[in-house]
Amino acid sequence: MTRQDLKKAKRIVVKVGTSVLAGKDYALDTAWMKNFSAQIAALLKQGREIIVVSSGAIAAGMHLLGMKKRPRSLPEQQACAALGQGYLMRTYEECLRKKGYHAAQILVTWEDIRDRRRYLNAENTIHTLLGKKAVPVINENDTVSVDEIKFGDNDKLSALVANLAGADALIMLTDVDGLCVESRTRCLDTVSEIDESLENAACDTNKECSLGGMRAKLEACRIAMNSGVSCVVANGRKKDVLSSILNGEQTGTFFIPRRSRLQARKRWIAYNAKPSGKIIVDNGAKEALLKKNKSLLACGVKAVEGKFIYGDTVVITGLDGTEFARGLSNYSAEDLDKVKGMSTKKAKEVIESGFYEEVVHRDNLVIL
Repeated sequence: MTRQDLKKAKRIVVKVGTSVLAGKDYALDTAWMKNFSAQIAALLKQGREIIVVSSGAIAAGMHLLGMKKRPRSLPEQQACAALGQGYLMRTYEECLRKKGYHAAQILVTWEDIRDRRRYLNAENTIHTLLGKKAVPVINENDTVSVDEIKFGDNDKLSALVANLAGADALIMLTDVDGLCVESRTRCLDTVSEIDESLENAACDTNKECSLGGMRAKLEACRIAMNSGVSCVVANGRKKDVLSSILNGEQTGTFFIPRRSRLQARKRWIAYNAKPSGKIIVDNGAKEALLKKNKSLLACGVKAVEGKFIYGDTVVITGLDGTEFARGLSNYSAEDLDKVKGMSTKKAKEVIESGFYEEVVHRDNLVIL
């Protein structure tokens, strides 16, 4: 996969950071939003599909309320989000409508992404909107979501949306030219692997109105790369940045996918489903899963943690506790604890009802 493959990308998720959207006093930069909407319209006319994951609601609310610093209390943050979200969407709609298109608001929480039925409902809504040439504008529902306001940004959400929508590419627009290293004096052109040294070179944000930073973007890029989605981090204020990226030009930092596209259900298992427990396996089982594409059998299970039932998502770790896979369990934690370490024949004698040869079938297992 190279930058030139971006020319063929049909469905693109564009994440817009607060640092790009908000200008002086945290006011929305309407001039930038008009230009951004014009870029989107040009891509839509080419037959591409665009999904926007947009931050900015809290900053917009801060501006409307005349606040100079990001509020610390959760109720104040939620109030800013409630006030600013309407303003943000109205601006998107006005800008896109002038170009002949509409903006469709979708507010989600992590629970919407983690619950399989709600996840599929969101997927169907997005696909329907794209079919009608509307632009889904997605944001975290900050008015009810505690964890996102306190700990995260929309970076990870954009990668999960790319998975949900089956996107070909994820473009993350920020206020720097890409992933910068060497005290921000040099931006990398291409990244094929996100390792510890790269993470250490990244920095968190120090902006008052923003959360996240380059480390959050690296985590989002890792999800995209592991799912088979091309990813670019670029300066959103560069002229015609979207067309430049999608024309294969050397704009921003390009993150090369590490694998072919994961199946839709496996993308959900790997990054969207909320694990209910943990299965610790021995070295033989780990090697069989990693190198031989085998299912997990009871004989390879060393320990069970947490409370889970049939069909729940579980984390799979080696003896050192490091997670290397996730999957859907065919057993409850209680039953699995009874047969851990047993041969298939002996396990069948213990589990009289609801016996499965595989603890986690390879079709329901994702290597991370």
